[in-house]
Amino acid sequence: MIGNPNYPTYQVFLAVLIAAVVVLALMPFFIRMMRREHVGQQVRADGPQQHLVKQGTPTMGGVVMLVAVVVASLVLAPHTLQLGLAIFAMLATGALGLLDDIESVAHKRSLGLTPSQKMVGLTLICVVFCLAAVNLCGVAPTIEFPGGATLDLGVLTTTISGVDVPWLYLVFVFLLLAGMSNAVNLTDGLDGLAGGTVMGVMMAMAMVAFDRGDLSLSVFAATIVGACVGFLWFNCYPATIFMGDTGSLALGGAFAALAVLTKTEVISLVMGGLFIAEALSVIIQVVSFKATGKRVFLMAPIHHHFEKKGWKETKVVIRFWIVSAAFAALGFALFFQLR
Repeated sequence: MIGNPNYPTYQVFLAVLIAAVVVLALMPFFIRMMRREHVGQQVRADGPQQHLVKQGTPTMGGVVMLVAVVVASLVLAPHTLQLGLAIFAMLATGALGLLDDIESVAHKRSLGLTPSQKMVGLTLICVVFCLAAVNLCGVAPTIEFPGGATLDLGVLTTTISGVDVPWLYLVFVFLLLAGMSNAVNLTDGLDGLAGGTVMGVMMAMAMVAFDRGDLSLSVFAATIVGACVGFLWFNCYPATIFMGDTGSLALGGAFAALAVLTKTEVISLVMGGLFIAEALSVIIQVVSFKATGKRVFLMAPIHHHFEKKGWKETKVVIRFWIVSAAFAALGFALFFQLR
């Protein structure tokens, strides 16, 4: 670990810088390798027609982002169980996304793994993460609400071979981790959209972890901010590389892991309000079409709805950044009701 323990904020800010530099240094080589191997994005045929020009753009840039986060975290952050568990959640969901990307590229289609395959993978990740968080890191199987109210989800706990299994909390963590991973994945549909929105949310989460007194998680969140900064250099419109499911699933998984480990699960739902809105737009669209044959939105996820209304891609992205930052700020303000 590098840094002066007397100035922990120094490590947090340095984490942003180092992660960004790693991405900026490695990404050009990665882009050239993807082009040489003809590994490109498969654009959905029913999407906005102006997106068809993006077909074949290098993808899986999330691999470089994850490398940067892990390297910067291990160099700068105190080596704690909490850090190890957060990295596990990020890498495990990232590995699931990588399989999805490889499947998509190999079969030349925009869809990769089936929803059931993704759910099986996310379920396994969630079980390992939740049981380790409760039994190794001492995370209480409770949900804390702004204002001081607490909901105990550990009332149905079974001890199996010395391992406490809080069933209700396990289900809740699954919904949070699987939901947030898929929500960030759905948000990753425009150049710079996912990277910019995650960057703002992770800034707030870094401050939350720092206030909680967990420097390792604060540095971890800061490295994700830095990785997003570096990635946006290449992913801003017009993008020269996409993060792919490797990056989007991993970022969503990391966000959910931080929420659990800092006991801010409810607050994370506010901070990630934009991601939830993106996911809800898809759910509403599907339910409405199946029930009535009519669509609520011109196209889902909702960022495509605004494109269909005539907004330029860059306008959608910047305005969504602003909305996401507002949700993150609101969540951080509500966080102080938990203190």
